[in-house]
Amino acid sequence: MDLEVLVALPIIIPLLLGALSLTVLSNHSAQRWLGAIGTALLLLCSVWLLLHTREVGIQVLEVGSWPAPFGIVLVSDMLGAIMVVLASITGFATALYSLKTVRKRFERFGYYPLLHLLLAGVNGAFLTGDIFNLYVWFEVLLVASFALLILGGERAQMEGAIKYVTLNLLSSALFLTAIGLTYGLVGTLNMADIAVKMASLEDQKMVTVIASLFLIAFAIKAAAFPLFFWLPASYHTPQVAVSAIFAGLLTKVGVYALYRVFTLIFTADTGFTHEILLWIAIFTMLTGVLGAAAQFEVRRILSFHIISQIGYMILGLALFTPLALIGGVFYIMHHIIVKANLFLVAGLMYRLGGSFELKKLGGLYRNHPGLAVLFLIPALSLAGVPPLSGFFAKFILIKAGVEASAWWAVGVALLVGLLTLFSMIKIWNEAFWKASPEPNPAVPAPTRNALLYWTIGLLAAMTVCIGLFAQPIYQMAEMAAAQLLNPAGYIEAVLGGTTP
Repeated sequence: MDLEVLVALPIIIPLLLGALSLTVLSNHSAQRWLGAIGTALLLLCSVWLLLHTREVGIQVLEVGSWPAPFGIVLVSDMLGAIMVVLASITGFATALYSLKTVRKRFERFGYYPLLHLLLAGVNGAFLTGDIFNLYVWFEVLLVASFALLILGGERAQMEGAIKYVTLNLLSSALFLTAIGLTYGLVGTLNMADIAVKMASLEDQKMVTVIASLFLIAFAIKAAAFPLFFWLPASYHTPQVAVSAIFAGLLTKVGVYALYRVFTLIFTADTGFTHEILLWIAIFTMLTGVLGAAAQFEVRRILSFHIISQIGYMILGLALFTPLALIGGVFYIMHHIIVKANLFLVAGLMYRLGGSFELKKLGGLYRNHPGLAVLFLIPALSLAGVPPLSGFFAKFILIKAGVEASAWWAVGVALLVGLLTLFSMIKIWNEAFWKASPEPNPAVPAPTRNALLYWTIGLLAAMTVCIGLFAQPIYQMAEMAAAQLLNPAGYIEAVLGGTTP
């Protein structure tokens, strides 16, 4: 097999699996097997792509054999390959968790085809080398995520979905406007070609205007300050497995897009754009963690913490130093696994305790000590407690902030870490430590929860391994950061010696 095809497999596999799932929509067993085995195959191919990209360098697939910039290209650099692996891990964990938690009536409405379509959209966004196709993949995952969000048709779901889709459509409109202005200015949609032509323009003020449009569009999709309120209004409403994959992946597509365009295309006026990104990062961290501190429903707390953690990722881009970008990529790698796992833990807490409301929970530590341990691992990692993955991610970013003399950002990052720990302790104290406020509901037999425990345990083990064996993860983040800071390698891989 031509190894260039590897770049397309993370998109082809979920699209093919989604189509197959539609053909067996009435066969629930077949859908589940396709979900579990298909996402496992996707994970294997994604890891293969990452290892190949790390060993050989940036991989480019010219779709239809049309050379760039005239044809569509798929590009796997280290950042894109890392993101695809993380998406595949989250997709596999979600598929396993869904085997025991998703009801048959949701499966009849297309749960598994929508899950595969979502993964195809996410991976397409990570691998495309074309700015318009980035928009297309955004819309694919928006359609899939909206359909998953409203499965069940409950009132809270519909209210959350309206806010979700309204803000994301606004973001899409701004994104499409920015693409139109970009094409009108440089006459190309290939991102590498755009980067070359943008750098040679005399009117850099117009470039800054377009950059601002992209910034607003992607910041909305990343749930950054100030247009973040769609996320906590919607992420706590769907099935737990859906909430988990949303929490792990969807906002990270927006973060990835910010990293891509503001390291490859818009680098001429970093004094303006990255200063804005810095203050967005600061306020995103603060508003998210303060919102979490005011909540007493587990999934709402975790939803607000998605926002605060997005601030750390944007901080790495805003500081725009080698160490800061390493920290940002490392943080993304840590956070996707931890946040998806915390939502899965919340689902098992509901299954065993009968509620997501902290005042209605209690006694889980005494009745289910294994779940208590599995909660503590991602919770403490999210707060940045050593030696877990979150400690190293925060440490790298804070060190980068100190080196850049960004004292406000450093102070806020440290404060947010403490307030995150406060929120995690609140969940621990209310749900696990205190006595149960009411008789425990009927609990499914332990064997029925075994797969859920194994899924959560697998992600928790990854979190521990990232912390204990941080050096290989750091090296991958370092390679990704080096490619981001030196976009000439990306441009050369895509355009070769035919740069117009």
